[in-house]
Amino acid sequence: MKSLPDLPAETLITPRVEWPTWGLIALCYGTWLAAGFWLWPVAPALAVVLMGVAVALHSSLQHEVLHGHPTRNARLNEALVWLPIGLAYPYRSYRRTHLKHHDDERLTDPYDDPESYYVALFKWLEMPRGLRAVLRVNNTMLGRVILGPVFNVIGFTLAEGRRIAAGDRRTRNAWAHHLAGLALVLPFIHFGFGIPVWLYALTSAWIGLGLIAVRSYCEHQWSEDPNGRTIIVERSVLAPLFLYNNLHFVHHKLPRLPWYRLPAIYRAARADWQRMNGGYVFSSYFAILRAYALRMKEPVAHPALRREPEDTGR
Repeated sequence: MKSLPDLPAETLITPRVEWPTWGLIALCYGTWLAAGFWLWPVAPALAVVLMGVAVALHSSLQHEVLHGHPTRNARLNEALVWLPIGLAYPYRSYRRTHLKHHDDERLTDPYDDPESYYVALFKWLEMPRGLRAVLRVNNTMLGRVILGPVFNVIGFTLAEGRRIAAGDRRTRNAWAHHLAGLALVLPFIHFGFGIPVWLYALTSAWIGLGLIAVRSYCEHQWSEDPNGRTIIVERSVLAPLFLYNNLHFVHHKLPRLPWYRLPAIYRAARADWQRMNGGYVFSSYFAILRAYALRMKEPVAHPALRREPEDTGR
């Protein structure tokens, strides 16, 4: 495994009070509330879009929290992002699966990486032709952004349901917390804002998940070298919304580093970071869109792992 670049020691120290993250949490909820209370009655289309941006920011903040920010108290951190304004994903389930995803040696594995978009070859060959066509569309950037939120929510929820049916108490607990949050959020959306829940789900929640899909579309690819599996997108107007997780390789190498330190850490050793990840670098998300808007970047079937049923031990 290649060693990390030499980095300024002061940039690796996390302060006890992370004011930038506290400020973004306040901005996120403040934007969501302002759009619902004040903007919705006068400019509803703009309101649901702005709430969608807040949903995307909230998802980015959940990612930051599960990595141990902005305090050293895990329960307090969770409470700060617990309310499910994005509706779909239980925070505790997301935390469990995402931390498992951080095993770089298993990245992209259709079974061991919970966030892999690859499927096992033998599963791919068993699929109906129509489903394979849909998954091919989902592997284009526009497909992932527009249709991906629906596929992801359905697939994730079905997988969680199977865990609960098998007696997984952690998953059942995660959904109990999530449903308790929805019991607060859904009436608030309907009665507080006056927005029909179905409309919110099909606009703001979908927009939020679609924005996050811009970031996650090609975050990972198969490579024999685990370092070559994770992307660097050097710049984007969306980078602050993603809490600079566009520098995804840096995040995977320093997962405890707070979001606001990522750009400086990258700039301090830009050539080294790019050498380490084998040049899996794009200049911007627009460059990715130009290349893969309507074209698959990766095959749906994993090109190397889980090719036969015996590879899964089933």
